[in-house]
Amino acid sequence: MDFQKMMQAPKARANVLAARFGVEREGQRVRLQDGALVTTPHPKLLGNRKYHPYIQTDFAETQLELITPVTESPEELMAWLAALHDVAGRSMAKEEALWPLSMPPQLPTNQSEIKLAELDNFEDVLYRRYLARQYGRRKQMVSGIHFNFEFGETLVQALFDQQQVCQSLESFKTELYMKVTRNYLRYRWLITYLYGATPTSEPNYFVEDPGPAEPVRSIRNSAYGYRNYEDVQVSYASLERYLQDISKMVDLGHLSEEKEFYSPLRLRGGKRVQDLADSGIRYIELRNIDLQPFDRYGFYQEEAQFLQVFLLLMLWLPEEADADDWVREGDRRNDAVALERPDAMTACLPEGEWLLAEMEKMIAALDLSLPVDFLSEASVALADPETTPAAQLWLASQVHSQHEVATKLAQANHYEIWQRPYQLAGFTGMELSTQILLFDAIQQGVKVTILDEADQFLQLNLQGHIEYVKNANMTAKDSYVVPLMMANKTVTKKVLAKAGFRVPKGGEYGDLATALAAYPKYDGQAIVVKPKSTNYGLGISVFKEAPAFSDYETAVRLAFAEDTAILVEEFLPGTEYRFFVLDGKVEGIMLRVPANVVGDGERTIAQLVASKNEDPLRGTHHRSPLELIQLGEIEKLMLKEQGYQVDSVPAAGVTVYLRENSNVSTGGDSIDMTDEFNEDYKAVAVAAVEALGAKISGIDLIIPDRTQPASEPGAYGIIEANFNPAMHMHVYPYQGQGRRLTMAVLQFLYPELAELNLPE
Repeated sequence: MDFQKMMQAPKARANVLAARFGVEREGQRVRLQDGALVTTPHPKLLGNRKYHPYIQTDFAETQLELITPVTESPEELMAWLAALHDVAGRSMAKEEALWPLSMPPQLPTNQSEIKLAELDNFEDVLYRRYLARQYGRRKQMVSGIHFNFEFGETLVQALFDQQQVCQSLESFKTELYMKVTRNYLRYRWLITYLYGATPTSEPNYFVEDPGPAEPVRSIRNSAYGYRNYEDVQVSYASLERYLQDISKMVDLGHLSEEKEFYSPLRLRGGKRVQDLADSGIRYIELRNIDLQPFDRYGFYQEEAQFLQVFLLLMLWLPEEADADDWVREGDRRNDAVALERPDAMTACLPEGEWLLAEMEKMIAALDLSLPVDFLSEASVALADPETTPAAQLWLASQVHSQHEVATKLAQANHYEIWQRPYQLAGFTGMELSTQILLFDAIQQGVKVTILDEADQFLQLNLQGHIEYVKNANMTAKDSYVVPLMMANKTVTKKVLAKAGFRVPKGGEYGDLATALAAYPKYDGQAIVVKPKSTNYGLGISVFKEAPAFSDYETAVRLAFAEDTAILVEEFLPGTEYRFFVLDGKVEGIMLRVPANVVGDGERTIAQLVASKNEDPLRGTHHRSPLELIQLGEIEKLMLKEQGYQVDSVPAAGVTVYLRENSNVSTGGDSIDMTDEFNEDYKAVAVAAVEALGAKISGIDLIIPDRTQPASEPGAYGIIEANFNPAMHMHVYPYQGQGRRLTMAVLQFLYPELAELNLPE
């Protein structure tokens, strides 16, 4: 089949970059202080390994394996890999980190001290014991990247439609992947050259065998790496031959079972190798990629994209008639390149230049939408081997030892993971509560599908039990009418009042003129002006003393800017507390102090605000535990009531409030008070939420004196109910104990987690 011609057909060209990606990233856990291999068990914070879809243990108990879900782009792939690194890093002991190299750190002198993974499935344990006896434990400690790749369905279909050789799409896919496989095995030396990064080993890796005498490009991809013995011979001439040969190797005793066959590229289609006979090849797994030591995740987006285009080139290029000779020549070249000095020109330079030239021609012929400098990194690396990661690691190791270099890299990566523990790398564009829930779900082994990242819409799946979550706590456990009711503050007040709860009195207004005309009704009263149906404290003005008409008019206009109807209510004196109620229980109580600054007698209010906003806990759009303090019209109005302007210099020690409302979303400070309250006020909050028919709600109480019983007249007033209460301020409060409400929501949705995560 003429794949070059087929790939240039309009429909194929339009879909040529359609693909699906996945990565498995292995890595050893080490001590943060000195880079020594840890002796601790698999992190207990992670869900049970029996079912965890994202974080597993490879050969040894110290060897984590991070497994991304299937993604539709290199960008999405890297987002997930980044997230898994955050989860794994923060689930390990604080004094542990992931080793950034493929070659393990110093191993025990006696390899029997290398602890096999403590797995629940005894068959898996037996298999690891067999590998340890057959190949030695040391070689099993090497880590790497497994890159899973599948051509997009639209591309495969477009190619299939142009040929008559294969009668079914499945058989065509098999032929396509077999060709790509043979060519990849032939030319994979270029991947070893560009991404090889194992020039030397640490102590006790080579004991019986002295290893290479000089630094090399990739020990892992050389004859010194982990591979089957020479008596294991498998043909790639066809899928039938491939399966027959593997079966034959098992029958002859050269392999214990099919999965022992280790190849730089593995054909995938079913749970077992022989399933390929029925399913055909669905995707391929590249297993010859070293960890990139200078990249935080050991793998990077441009690398994924280069591999994708390289695999397209493998489909584009012709191949020799004798498949076995073709693959053997690839083995020979790869082994030679892997053992070249990392700073030396490769003997395969002419072929490397030809491959990049052919890739450039293909990119032009297919009009691929790629960066202008897409081939620059590879071209520079071919011309100057000192720019390759193997050479860079080797050169850095001449100043400090490789162990010191790797330890410092591990420490730097660890610092980045803990720099903002409230965020989840890869998904920092999502609201913070959603990021934290996503972190908890991944950590517990709940599968997550991000249905709409911008809308914070997730699908959760735990062993077939599916739940949908929006904005971290909007779930199917609450009926559709509940958020509608809470969004309408008038309805909320009426329902609560009828149920016997105290709510503020006031009026509702649907237009500016009517609201302004109502001013005499509130003349001489302390009032609150707010939109009818908004959240996050937007457009709210609080007057603890009766406002002048001009200030009332400003407040009304601000409220109408947020909604088509507004409320004017009596001001209830006291302190406002947010009660987070989940399934009939108060999980957290938060005192939210309105946005404020404390004077120092030298700086203006504007300067004090700017200084307080430098706190790394503060950010915007709910991506940080605290929000930046603003100096908008509402804040200026509040300052005016206190006799200040933004350029005023308050006296030292004087607290200046910039908001009356205490929402964290408008710059307030959060203080956890959960353990400070008696059960009577918690019972009020629970009963109020039940009256609204909700399972999850944030209920705001005004309490003049929390030491007084809730049953006393005037002990409290309910000013608002929230159908999507922010959880991040409870998880990471400005002051006090954090409450992991996101985990409480997850356990509410999946009560079976408690049983599933029992110790293995």
